Amino acid sequence: MKFLHLGDLHLGKVVHQYSMLEDQRQLLDQVCACAESEHADAVIIAGDVYDRHLPPEEAVNLLDDFLTELTARGLEVFMIAGNHDSRMRLRFGSRLLSAKGLHIACDPQDALRPITMRDAWGELHVWMLPFIKPVYVRSFLDREIEDWQDAVSAMIAAMEIDQQARNVLIAHQFVAGAQTCDSEQAAMVGGVDQIAVSTFAAFDYVALGHLHSPQQVGRPHVRYSGSLMKYSFSEAAQHKQMVFADLREKGEIKLSFVPFQLPHDMRILRGTYDELAANGHEDAHREDYLRIILTDEEPVPDALARLRTVYPHIMELEYDNIRTSLQQQVESKVKERGAMELMAELYALQNNQPLSDKQRDCLRALLEASEEGEA
Repeated sequence: MKFLHLGDLHLGKVVHQYSMLEDQRQLLDQVCACAESEHADAVIIAGDVYDRHLPPEEAVNLLDDFLTELTARGLEVFMIAGNHDSRMRLRFGSRLLSAKGLHIACDPQDALRPITMRDAWGELHVWMLPFIKPVYVRSFLDREIEDWQDAVSAMIAAMEIDQQARNVLIAHQFVAGAQTCDSEQAAMVGGVDQIAVSTFAAFDYVALGHLHSPQQVGRPHVRYSGSLMKYSFSEAAQHKQMVFADLREKGEIKLSFVPFQLPHDMRILRGTYDELAANGHEDAHREDYLRIILTDEEPVPDALARLRTVYPHIMELEYDNIRTSLQQQVESKVKERGAMELMAELYALQNNQPLSDKQRDCLRALLEASEEGEA
């Protein structure tokens, strides 16, 4: 049984005021073509189908076109809800669609009803665990759930897994030890949402979504496919790909990877204004999405507007010079030592005596009030 594993489509995403929709359409066309050329039996979409709970109409239509094309080609499709998805919207019509080969899991109870497939090597069970929080599982299982680890462990313990058969799990969680990037940092909760990779020991292949970096975690068959395309400049060096997992007899899995051909890459260019302006006309990929880092010591008037006549899709422009380096050093020192400690040190240097307890209390109150005002 050969699966094409995708995750984190984020349909309808806008990056720095640029809509990714047309790029996403072209990439989904690549998925359909590759699924056929690689003779896949099924497609997995491991959550974050949309970029936000209320997706734009164009994103909904794009997903509809994509799923219609996959099922028309005779492919089974397994799709779960991620933390960016509205469970209510994504599961609409799911029971009817399941009869057509489109299986959607949005709620904890869906995880306990595997989809059974059969091939020359016998039965294979696909378990679909949508994004869950402790509160979801606490309500569903009506038992005390301590944390995220406890929630996922409890859900897997409730599954009646036949260890003699092949078992595939689709999940959308943060597995401990995986690498993160800027585009998903907002979903992190200080590490408390991490799940140990050993939690998934009962499964032959674990198709993960949630993190955008393509990677295995712990063992080759516990894997994040990565996002459909690059959604932040922290992903600029990544190579986005389609993951194929071919499960043959029990214990035999062949993995293969097909790179996406990105309509627009996401790159970082560094240099002086004059260097970049001169080189741009010879850059065959000047229409990529770009972060420009100027090394000029003085600000260049209208640099962004002028460079966009050469590179039309500049998303970010910043400076890296002596002035910005000093500013970064100051900001780093403040972050490392804290504003309270630095201001106390400055007071002592200027007044040849430390802050009194009363002065410290006043300063602490001022800093806290300032932080609350920023929030």
